[in-house]
Order: sequence, then structure tokens, then C-alpha cells
Amino acid sequence: MTLHKQCLIVFLFYTFIQLCAQERSSIPEVQELLDKMTLDEKIGQLNLLTPGGGVATGAVVSKDVENKIKSGQVGGLFGVSGPDKVRIAQKIAVKDTRLKIPLLIGSDVIHGYKTTFPIPLGLSCSWDMELIEKTARLAAIEATADGINWNFSPMVDIARDPRWGRIAEGAGEDPYLGSAIARAMVQGYQGTDLSHPNTMLSCVKHFALYGASQAGRDYHTVDMGKIKMFNQYLPPYKAAVDAGVASVMTSFNDVDGIPATGNRWLLTDLLRNRWGFNGFVVSDYTSLNEMMFHGLGNLQDVSALSLKAGLDMDMVGEGFLTTLKKSIAEGKVTEEEINRACTRILEAKYTLGLFDDPYHYLDSSRPKKDILTPKNRQFAREVAARSFVLLKNHKAILPLRKNAKIALVGPLADSRNNMLGTWAPTGNPDLAVTVIEGFKKVAPTATIAYAKGANITDDKALAKKVNVFGPRVVIDKRSPEAMIKEAVDVANSADVVVAVVGEATEMSGESASRTDISIPKSQKKLIRALVATGKPVALVLMSGRPLSIPEEYNMPVAILQVWHPGVEAGNAIGDVVFGNYNPSGKLSATWPRNVGQIPIYHSVKNTGRPNPEGKYEKFKTNYLDVPNTPLLPFGYGLSYTTFAYSNLRLDKTEISGNQSVNATVTVENTGDYDGEEVVQLYLSDVVRSITPPKRQLKGFKKVMLKKGERKEVTLTVSSDDLKFYNGNLEFIAEPGEFVIYVGTDSNAELSSSFILK
Repeated sequence: MTLHKQCLIVFLFYTFIQLCAQERSSIPEVQELLDKMTLDEKIGQLNLLTPGGGVATGAVVSKDVENKIKSGQVGGLFGVSGPDKVRIAQKIAVKDTRLKIPLLIGSDVIHGYKTTFPIPLGLSCSWDMELIEKTARLAAIEATADGINWNFSPMVDIARDPRWGRIAEGAGEDPYLGSAIARAMVQGYQGTDLSHPNTMLSCVKHFALYGASQAGRDYHTVDMGKIKMFNQYLPPYKAAVDAGVASVMTSFNDVDGIPATGNRWLLTDLLRNRWGFNGFVVSDYTSLNEMMFHGLGNLQDVSALSLKAGLDMDMVGEGFLTTLKKSIAEGKVTEEEINRACTRILEAKYTLGLFDDPYHYLDSSRPKKDILTPKNRQFAREVAARSFVLLKNHKAILPLRKNAKIALVGPLADSRNNMLGTWAPTGNPDLAVTVIEGFKKVAPTATIAYAKGANITDDKALAKKVNVFGPRVVIDKRSPEAMIKEAVDVANSADVVVAVVGEATEMSGESASRTDISIPKSQKKLIRALVATGKPVALVLMSGRPLSIPEEYNMPVAILQVWHPGVEAGNAIGDVVFGNYNPSGKLSATWPRNVGQIPIYHSVKNTGRPNPEGKYEKFKTNYLDVPNTPLLPFGYGLSYTTFAYSNLRLDKTEISGNQSVNATVTVENTGDYDGEEVVQLYLSDVVRSITPPKRQLKGFKKVMLKKGERKEVTLTVSSDDLKFYNGNLEFIAEPGEFVIYVGTDSNAELSSSFILK
């Protein structure tokens, strides 16, 4: 044998040893089980099914689920809950199968379980990470009490196009804020010990770039370069991975021309090799099968492609179940690749403690003591109030006197079905508090007269689409004119008018994109008529997205944005409208003047022909019909009091290496109410090797100030905050000047600079 052949044999031997070592689990019990499994049993673990009963987000519901569990063809279920129901499924898995492998039980617990909190976009407007983590913790306690051990949350997709309905499910437009929220939610769901029966696996989604779908249309194509991807869209996913998230869900869109579910660069090169993720990856609902419509081949082709790319579990589509064995026989995939995926799923089950006790999430006494308790509902009420954003307060219309004579009008003022918000499949809208109920509870001495005033929309075709999950839009038998007349009559007899208007819950969310994001015409007519009475008017605005409201904003009204507030909606709205709580929310997404400005966000770059602020110049970057500026900037939000900023100072003017800079500012409550303020810090990199944004959020702190109180607030800029991904995708900071801006929103004016040497 030649020396060359001997060297080749040695090389192949050590390569084989290394590959084997990579495929073996670090958990001996998992490896021992894997060694006993047949190929069919391994493939079965890669199959996630739903027996129906939950909210289906596709046309497919799994069939013959019980027999598939008995045959060892199911690794997990979703759409089933309750200790008794889950016990039946789990018992089949551990009693009627050869190896007695327990099931993962998943669910979409997006913004609370039975105790429903505000939609995630609303939660993000609290800018309160401790509060957000507590909502995830409570959601985990409730969901696990019902036998669920895996949660398809958080959704961390950056969204800068409010036409996209799923902007409601995320944290808005900013990667820094979004990353902080991703960490908080993962920590809340998973706690410190995943084997504890009140913690659950978290699943960050949708990996990746789903929020950048073209034209704001759901499931659509994404086209994005890697510099923008790494700097603006990927950070929240990475933050979740760094926080130890147990699983990742792929997105429906393509990334660089390859659908995410079969994208090896995304699922292996980036997620595992670059970021060090060691959990398991699950497809979104039939997204594996949908790769066929993308033009990637038949079901066998796309199943093999996805497995090799790094997908571990197939949700509902059964492509793995029905094709992988054939693909092995044809050499399209290897059993080692199946072993790898199966190992990851078994390790997750081991981490949850399911092999020690498959039923330890199934304590029948827990639902009564843990789910939707009075204490939980009180917390939901407090959370909702902290998510509201005061957009305008003409002549201090708000807060209202508790003994006022109030005309409460609008199609959402007494609409229980629209309080929970989109993607609340585990909540019960019948248990939600309406606005009129909340007003009567918070202000029992007020005189309240109600009139519907308008339909949410008069468009019957639109109403049919919105009502897919139940009656969200109810079109009155009366004419629009008769309803408006009734509302005007009620308004004329009142001291003040509160109009509860906006979107129905399913006008945003999945498969709920809109090209017109203004208030529906039926309600715009109502608002005009109410303002024409000359009475003070406060708009309580509900929506799952930023809306285009230039007409309403220019009216002499107060506007309180309440999103869809959850199960305690009416009580929380009453608390803020009547002054029990001073609103402190800040927008986490920019509000455009009209859809023609979209996409619009705060961390834009300069062009070579910047337009002067507040001035039109020909041959500069601008519009003919509206200013470049948004209607309402990122970070914006008023209070019933006022705050003054002064005396910004930095503790260093030059730094090097891993040094940080502390920025201290004086904040004073100069108004008549105690209140909370979110102090925000933005950073500008003046000169660098790739074009920088004008400014980026790099710090914030929520502080409470009593009337007349003054505080020194310090925010720290770390060395990592100065870094960015350059043209080679290296995460670096470049020497030069940096400017710090501190203030109440992204238009912060106080500034100071330092040099990185």
C-alpha cells in the first residue's frame, strides 16, 4: 500500500470518528435511547401534528392522529390542552409504543394564555423589560397548568411596514428594543430550570426576516442584502439564541432566493455554526410543503433539502414522515442526518424532565389555582394600562372627571369580541371586559350614555374576511345615517364625548395585511360628526398596527392609543381615561402620514442630497405632497404631566478598547401629575466605512417622577453598542467621533460627543 493511500485511510478514519462524535448526544440517556430506535421511530420523532381544535393557520389538519401516535410516528402535538386531554395523548405515547417516548405539547401562547395581555406590539410600548418578562412568566405558569410544555413565542420579526398584519405580534421596528424584549420573553417562558413543571420551551420565530415581506403582504418574498440583514433584522433572533432559547421556528419567506425552511446558510451556517444554537428547529405550519410552490421540487425533494439544511421537525405537513425513508434508500439523505435531528428533539424532552415523568405537567389541581385568577387579571389590567400611548391631548381633555356626563360612542365601546386582539387562540373573548363596563366600574358616579354610532366597517365583503374566527364586525341593521344621528344626539346632551374607534382584532395579525391603514370610512364620518358638535372629544383608538390618522390628529381632540388591550381591556382603559394611571407608553413603531411614506422608521440613513429640516428644496430627497418626517416618531408618547431635560454630560470624551461611556441627564417633572418617563439614548456614528444610520437607539430607562421632582438619569453606552457589521460581516467598531442624543423620543435634541481612539 502506498504512503498516499495510507494517509488517505487515516484521514477518512479520523473524519469518520469526528462525524460520529458530532452526531452522538452529550446526554447519555438520550444516546442510549437513540441506539435502540428503528429508522421509522426516529423519523416519527420529527413529525409535529395537530388534531384540530386550536386556531389552524393553514388548510391542513392532521388525520388519524391517535393511530400515528401508537405507531411511533409523532414527536409532538399542538392544538390540545387541559391536563385530562393531554394525559390521554401522553398515555398513548408512553403506554402503547415500543420505546414509550413522551410527546412535546405545543401551543401559540402569544400574549398571555387565558389571562390575555395586550398584543405584543402594545406590550412593547411599555418599554418595561421587567414587566414584559413577568407577562411571559405568568403565561408559562398558566399554559403549563393546562399541560402545555412548548410555546411558539416570542415572535421577534422586525417590522417597518404597518401594512403587514403581523406587525401586531412583534416589538416594532427597532433591533435594540426588539432584542431586549426577545431576551425578556425567553427568560420569562423558560425560567432558570426547564425541568420545573411551570416552565416551558420557548420557540423564537420566524427565522428569518419575515417582517420585511415585500409590499407588506403576508407570506411574500423578502429581498435583502446581508449588511442590512445583520445590522437591522437579525439582532433580536440572536438575542433570543444568546438568552438560551430552546427552539427556533422557520419563516415562510425566502432568504437570498431559498425558502427559510430549506436554507442551509440560515439554519446551519448562521444559526448553529456562527451563533452556537444547540436547540432544535421546527418548520412553521406546512412551510416545508409550501416550498413546492416556491419552485424547489416535489415533496420528497423539499423534505430532503430541509433536513440537510438543518430542519429538525416538520409541522403538520408530514413531508418527513412520508418521504425520508425513500430518500435514504435513494441516497438523498443519510441516517446520520436523521439521527442528528432526532437527537435534538429527544434532548429537548429530556431537558423538560419528560423521560423522568411524562405526566409532570399534568396536575389536575393546577388549572383552578393558576389560571385566570383574580390576581392574574389584576396584573393584566396593570400591564394594559402601561401599554397605552397618549398621542395627543388637546386642551387637556384627558383625564376625565369621574362625575362627568359622558357620551360613550363608537363600534368598539361595547364589543367584547374585539378586546383580546389578534393571535389570542387560548383566550376567551366572553370573559373580556368591555369599555362601557370598565367605565362604569372605574367611575360609578359618572353619567354614561352609549351609542354605537357606526359600524367598524360598512363593507360587507371586508367584514366576511375579518369574521373568519367569529363575529368581529357586526353590521347594524340601521342605516349609517341613523346611527350617526343617535350618536350626535347623545353627544349634544353630554359634557364630553369618548369615541372608541379603530380596527377589529382580525383586521391585523396573520393573513390580515391592508393597503389602506387609515380608520375605516364609516368611523371617520362618525368622528367628523362628533367633533362638529363642539363638545370636547377624546378618541380611544384600538388597532393592531400604526395607523395613518393625519385628519384625526389635526382635529381638536385627545387621542389615546390602546392597541387591543386583552382580557381586562375596559378596566385598564377606564383607569387611564379617568386618571387612576398616568399613561407612560412610547411608540415602538413610527406612524406614517400616509401609506406613501412606507417603509418609514427612525434609523434611516442620509442620502447624498439630504433635504433641510422643515423646508422643501428642489433636487433634494423629498416628496412634493408631504414632508419627509412621520406623523409620529419612534419613541413618541405624551403624559398627563410634562417633563424637561437638561444638563446632558458624558463621563469621558475619549475612550479606547472595551471602555464604556456614561451619559447623565437631568429629567424634571414640570407638570401637575406624578408620572413615568422613558428616557431614551440615541447614538450617531459620524464617519465609518459603510454608510451609517442618522441615529440608532442604544439605551433607555423608565423612571418615575413625582410632581416637581427632578432626577439624574444615567445611561451607559458599552463598547459593543459602538459596533456594527461591516462589508465583510465582521462585528467591529471603528475609531472616530460618536454623538449621543438623549431625550423623550427619537427626535431627542440634547447632544454631546466623544471620540473612540
